[in-house]
Amino acid sequence: MTLRVISGTARGRKLKSVPGDTTRPVMDRVKEALFNILAGDVVDSNWWDLFGGTGAIGIEALSRGAAFVRFSDLNHAPVETIKENVAHCGFGKQSEVCKGDAFSMLSVNADRQFEYIYIAPPQYKEMWVKAVKIIDENMGWLSADGTVIVQIDPTEYEEVKLKNLEETEQRKYGSTLIVFYDRVK
Repeated sequence: MTLRVISGTARGRKLKSVPGDTTRPVMDRVKEALFNILAGDVVDSNWWDLFGGTGAIGIEALSRGAAFVRFSDLNHAPVETIKENVAHCGFGKQSEVCKGDAFSMLSVNADRQFEYIYIAPPQYKEMWVKAVKIIDENMGWLSADGTVIVQIDPTEYEEVKLKNLEETEQRKYGSTLIVFYDRVK
Protein backbone atom coordinates (compact mmCIF):
# COMPACT_ATOMS: atom_id res chain seq x y z
CA MET A 1 0.00 0.00 0.00
CA THR A 2 1.43 3.36 -1.03
CA LEU A 3 0.96 6.06 1.57
CA ARG A 4 0.29 9.52 0.21
CA VAL A 5 -1.16 12.89 1.10
CA ILE A 6 -4.62 13.00 -0.51
CA SER A 7 -5.51 16.70 -0.47
CA GLY A 8 -4.23 20.20 0.22
CA THR A 9 -0.86 21.85 -0.27
CA ALA A 10 1.13 18.58 -0.13
CA ARG A 11 -1.36 16.61 -2.23
CA GLY A 12 0.16 13.62 -4.01
CA ARG A 13 3.33 13.52 -1.90
CA LYS A 14 4.32 9.95 -1.12
CA LEU A 15 5.01 9.15 2.52
CA LYS A 16 7.53 6.63 3.80
CA SER A 17 6.21 3.65 5.71
CA VAL A 18 7.65 2.60 9.05
CA PRO A 19 9.94 -0.43 8.56
CA GLY A 20 8.48 -3.70 9.89
CA ASP A 21 4.91 -4.27 11.04
CA THR A 22 4.72 -2.19 14.21
CA THR A 23 2.32 0.36 12.69
CA ARG A 24 -0.92 0.07 10.74
CA PRO A 25 -1.26 2.92 8.25
CA VAL A 26 -4.71 4.41 7.82
CA MET A 27 -6.37 3.60 4.51
CA ASP A 28 -6.97 6.48 2.10
CA ARG A 29 -10.75 6.04 2.17
CA VAL A 30 -10.81 6.29 5.97
CA LYS A 31 -8.54 9.34 5.91
CA GLU A 32 -10.68 10.95 3.18
CA ALA A 33 -13.89 10.23 5.12
CA LEU A 34 -12.45 11.63 8.36
CA PHE A 35 -11.36 14.88 6.74
CA ASN A 36 -14.69 15.19 4.90
CA ILE A 37 -16.44 15.02 8.29
CA LEU A 38 -14.15 17.70 9.77
CA ALA A 39 -14.17 19.79 6.56
CA GLY A 40 -13.29 23.46 7.12
CA ASP A 41 -12.74 23.00 10.86
CA VAL A 42 -9.25 21.69 10.09
CA VAL A 43 -8.05 25.14 8.94
CA ASP A 44 -6.00 26.89 11.68
CA SER A 45 -6.56 24.00 14.11
CA ASN A 46 -3.97 22.40 16.40
CA TRP A 47 -3.57 18.61 16.44
CA TRP A 48 -1.83 15.99 18.51
CA ASP A 49 -1.24 12.79 16.52
CA LEU A 50 -0.71 10.74 19.68
CA PHE A 51 0.49 7.37 18.31
CA GLY A 52 2.03 8.98 15.25
CA GLY A 53 3.23 5.95 13.27
CA THR A 54 3.99 7.37 9.81
CA GLY A 55 2.51 10.77 10.66
CA ALA A 56 -0.05 10.40 7.85
CA ILE A 57 -3.01 11.86 9.77
CA GLY A 58 -1.14 14.88 11.14
CA ILE A 59 0.52 15.54 7.78
CA GLU A 60 -2.89 15.36 6.06
CA ALA A 61 -4.20 17.90 8.61
CA LEU A 62 -1.25 20.24 7.90
CA SER A 63 -1.75 19.83 4.16
CA ARG A 64 -5.38 20.88 4.62
CA GLY A 65 -4.49 24.02 6.58
CA ALA A 66 -3.98 23.01 10.22
CA ALA A 67 -1.81 25.51 12.09
CA PHE A 68 0.25 23.03 14.13
CA VAL A 69 0.64 19.30 14.74
CA ARG A 70 2.47 17.55 17.55
CA PHE A 71 3.44 14.02 16.58
CA SER A 72 4.44 11.52 19.24
CA ASP A 73 5.45 7.89 19.23
CA LEU A 74 7.21 5.62 21.68
CA ASN A 75 9.56 3.93 19.22
CA HIS A 76 12.59 5.18 17.31
CA ALA A 77 11.58 3.90 13.83
CA PRO A 78 8.21 5.72 13.70
CA VAL A 79 9.73 8.92 15.12
CA GLU A 80 12.42 8.94 12.41
CA THR A 81 9.81 8.10 9.73
CA ILE A 82 7.58 10.97 10.90
CA LYS A 83 10.54 13.39 10.82
CA GLU A 84 11.39 12.34 7.25
CA ASN A 85 7.76 12.57 6.09
CA VAL A 86 7.24 15.99 7.72
CA ALA A 87 10.44 17.32 6.11
CA HIS A 88 9.51 15.81 2.72
CA CYS A 89 6.17 17.65 2.82
CA GLY A 90 7.73 20.91 4.05
CA PHE A 91 5.89 21.11 7.38
CA GLY A 92 8.86 21.33 9.75
CA LYS A 93 7.97 24.81 11.05
CA GLN A 94 4.36 23.87 11.87
CA SER A 95 5.11 20.64 13.68
CA GLU A 96 6.93 19.01 16.55
CA VAL A 97 7.97 15.35 16.72
CA CYS A 98 8.36 13.85 20.20
CA LYS A 99 9.65 10.43 21.21
CA GLY A 100 7.99 9.21 24.37
CA ASP A 101 5.24 7.30 26.10
CA ALA A 102 1.81 8.70 25.19
CA PHE A 103 0.36 8.03 28.64
CA SER A 104 3.21 9.80 30.44
CA MET A 105 2.97 12.76 28.06
CA LEU A 106 -0.80 13.05 28.59
CA SER A 107 -0.45 12.80 32.38
CA VAL A 108 1.58 16.00 32.85
CA ASN A 109 0.22 19.55 32.87
CA ALA A 110 -0.71 20.69 29.38
CA ASP A 111 1.78 22.97 27.64
CA ARG A 112 -0.72 23.86 24.88
CA GLN A 113 -4.29 23.10 23.83
CA PHE A 114 -5.42 21.09 20.85
CA GLU A 115 -8.64 21.18 18.85
CA TYR A 116 -8.02 17.55 17.87
CA ILE A 117 -6.26 14.72 19.65
CA TYR A 118 -6.02 11.73 17.32
CA ILE A 119 -5.63 8.32 18.95
CA ALA A 120 -4.79 5.35 16.70
CA PRO A 121 -2.69 3.07 18.92
CA PRO A 122 -1.40 -0.46 18.38
CA GLN A 123 -4.46 -2.70 18.15
CA TYR A 124 -6.05 -5.00 20.72
CA LYS A 125 -4.21 -3.65 23.75
CA GLU A 126 -6.94 -1.32 25.11
CA MET A 127 -4.46 1.53 24.82
CA TRP A 128 -7.13 3.77 23.32
CA VAL A 129 -9.32 3.38 26.42
CA LYS A 130 -6.40 4.31 28.69
CA ALA A 131 -5.56 7.37 26.55
CA VAL A 132 -9.17 8.64 26.48
CA LYS A 133 -9.46 8.19 30.26
CA ILE A 134 -6.24 10.14 30.89
CA ILE A 135 -7.44 13.00 28.66
CA ASP A 136 -10.80 12.92 30.51
CA GLU A 137 -8.86 13.41 33.78
CA ASN A 138 -6.54 16.07 32.31
CA MET A 139 -8.77 18.26 30.12
CA GLY A 140 -6.15 21.02 29.86
CA TRP A 141 -4.96 19.43 26.61
CA LEU A 142 -8.27 19.94 24.84
CA SER A 143 -9.50 23.34 23.65
CA ALA A 144 -13.02 24.44 24.64
CA ASP A 145 -14.43 23.08 21.36
CA GLY A 146 -11.90 20.27 21.06
CA THR A 147 -12.54 16.70 19.93
CA VAL A 148 -10.80 13.44 20.71
CA ILE A 149 -10.84 11.12 17.69
CA VAL A 150 -10.19 7.41 18.15
CA GLN A 151 -9.36 5.02 15.29
CA ILE A 152 -9.69 1.34 16.21
CA ASP A 153 -10.82 -2.02 14.91
CA PRO A 154 -14.61 -2.29 15.54
CA THR A 155 -14.06 -5.39 17.70
CA GLU A 156 -12.02 -3.27 20.15
CA TYR A 157 -14.86 -0.85 20.85
CA GLU A 158 -16.35 -0.59 24.31
CA GLU A 159 -18.33 2.08 26.10
CA VAL A 160 -16.05 4.13 28.32
CA LYS A 161 -17.31 5.82 31.49
CA LEU A 162 -16.11 9.44 31.36
CA LYS A 163 -16.78 12.63 33.35
CA ASN A 164 -15.70 15.43 31.02
CA LEU A 165 -15.99 13.81 27.59
CA GLU A 166 -18.92 12.18 25.85
CA GLU A 167 -19.09 10.02 22.76
CA THR A 168 -20.86 12.02 20.07
CA GLU A 169 -20.48 9.97 16.90
CA GLN A 170 -19.18 6.74 15.38
CA ARG A 171 -18.33 5.98 11.76
CA LYS A 172 -17.40 2.51 10.51
CA TYR A 173 -15.38 1.88 7.35
CA GLY A 174 -14.77 -1.83 6.85
CA SER A 175 -12.37 -2.95 9.59
CA THR A 176 -11.90 0.61 10.90
CA LEU A 177 -14.07 2.39 13.44
CA ILE A 178 -13.71 6.12 14.08
CA VAL A 179 -15.17 7.34 17.38
CA PHE A 180 -15.56 11.03 18.28
CA TYR A 181 -15.56 12.38 21.84
CA ASP A 182 -16.43 15.99 22.68
CA ARG A 183 -16.56 17.93 25.93
CA VAL A 184 -19.73 17.37 27.94
CA LYS A 185 -21.92 20.42 27.31
